[in-house]
Amino acid sequence: MPRRFRYRESLKFFLMKSNAFVIESPTTDSRIFAHTRWDAIPVLAAIFHCAYFFGMFYLFSRVPLWIMLILGFVYSVSISWNINGISHNFIHNPYFRFTLFNRLFSILESITVGFSQVFYECIHMQHHKGNADRPDEHGETVDWISIYKHGHDGDAEHPLKYTFLSFFREDPKTVYRELKRKNPRDAFWGVTELTLFVSTFAILGVLNWRYICFLVPFWYFGHCLSYLNGYYRHYGGNPDEPLAWGVSSYDKLYNWIWFFNGFHAEHHFRPKVHWTRMQALRDQIVERQRAAGVRVIKPPHALAFLDPDLPGLKEQSRQKFLARWNLKAARLEGDAN
Repeated sequence: MPRRFRYRESLKFFLMKSNAFVIESPTTDSRIFAHTRWDAIPVLAAIFHCAYFFGMFYLFSRVPLWIMLILGFVYSVSISWNINGISHNFIHNPYFRFTLFNRLFSILESITVGFSQVFYECIHMQHHKGNADRPDEHGETVDWISIYKHGHDGDAEHPLKYTFLSFFREDPKTVYRELKRKNPRDAFWGVTELTLFVSTFAILGVLNWRYICFLVPFWYFGHCLSYLNGYYRHYGGNPDEPLAWGVSSYDKLYNWIWFFNGFHAEHHFRPKVHWTRMQALRDQIVERQRAAGVRVIKPPHALAFLDPDLPGLKEQSRQKFLARWNLKAARLEGDAN
């Protein structure tokens, strides 16, 4: 039986068994927000982030370089914060009731983080289809950004390679074709957002070429930090066990600031659960998570390399070899019997 067929069948069985876990979506009588007025917090945070982005340009020629270096580093961190918190939650539960407001917010996000929100949504939904799957017999993964895609012998890629090379592996043409296949209108808006963000950077470069030379490295580093965050949200997880696809961190400050980005195993279990309901979801499934071996780390995902129980790449390979050896031995014993 082909691996992907078995994967789909196991997922179907898993979803049938998981129907008992139901988390009610938040409701509101707000005329603006679609789910809850709490969404005003990430919306205001996004507006502040956009103001910060343009504020750096204003300050560039007015403050010392050492201050700008600090502001640039904060911008890098804030890109990952926005992508994995504000932007990510917006993908699964758009904040506003009106399509126009959601479209304008999508454009705001695209300009602020320097990448199309529509393209990001397409990539992220493909991520949920594959759930950081291992390569098949042809070396392909369903998940375009799987940490195993460029690894060896079914192991995860080295975190430094994944962090700093993934940015250059993005293929806008593939994303565009997928968007156009599903909905040409989304493809149009994706290209529009890319055009607006590139135009914004170009205008800033024309106004002050020194500033754009300063900005681009921090912009790139910010996206690298986002990939670092994504790497450890799956490293040490089990791509073959639906309940353990993701790796979670329950650090309170991290989850408050990053809009419950730490509840990643829970998120892959129920992607549509609103960020304000993640703790309630975990309370329902915590025993099943423990039985499935869901990996939990102590620090935030971007600092997971500091976790005292983090498995090393060599140790992961050794455990995988032992598992294969035990499976082979069991099969030989079964054949002998």
